[in-house]
Amino acid sequence: MGSHRRPRRPAQPLLRLLAAGVLGVAGTVALISPGTDVPAVGATAAAPVPVVAEHGSAGTATLPVRVRLPAIGVDSALVELGVDGEGVLVPPTDFARAGWFAAGPTPGEVGPSVIAGHVDSRDGPAVFFRLDQLVAGDEVLVDRVDGTTARFTVTSTERFPKDRFPTQEVYGPTPRAELKLITCGGEFDADRRSYRDNVVVTAVLG
Repeated sequence: MGSHRRPRRPAQPLLRLLAAGVLGVAGTVALISPGTDVPAVGATAAAPVPVVAEHGSAGTATLPVRVRLPAIGVDSALVELGVDGEGVLVPPTDFARAGWFAAGPTPGEVGPSVIAGHVDSRDGPAVFFRLDQLVAGDEVLVDRVDGTTARFTVTSTERFPKDRFPTQEVYGPTPRAELKLITCGGEFDADRRSYRDNVVVTAVLG
């Protein structure tokens, strides 16, 4: 799959979307790195926890451990994502899990927090298989290590060609706490073994 060009601002990560052939995994693999398990979309939800739905700040946000998307039946533990030597975000190795960019804002802090996941694998749907079905008003719940939950509301679901990925729009600074959920989408290019587009869901805190 393709890659997002590194922006000039070094703090902004990129999502590299590699082809399945590069990964050594046959079939329609979605996001970047290899995985072994097909996710159970709609897994059992975690126990209720307190909800934080006010404006976020560095003082109140804590590390995220789980993301829940009730409208599409997603309940996934979160793994931390870093970047490789070229500044490209390395996604979860497990197709069943989503991951968040640990060097960026945490969900609930002012700024764009990024969560990425696979759309499918050779064996079937992956964690963000139905991400493009989210609509404005849907909830995104991010459970945090201190037992609280940051509650976001979807404002848009968009699809962009990978060669025109809106890096600044996704990773650039924002005046409020936002969440960006990213996966692959659009048509599958059999020759390149890659989806042509990226799906980007934007949600705001509160």
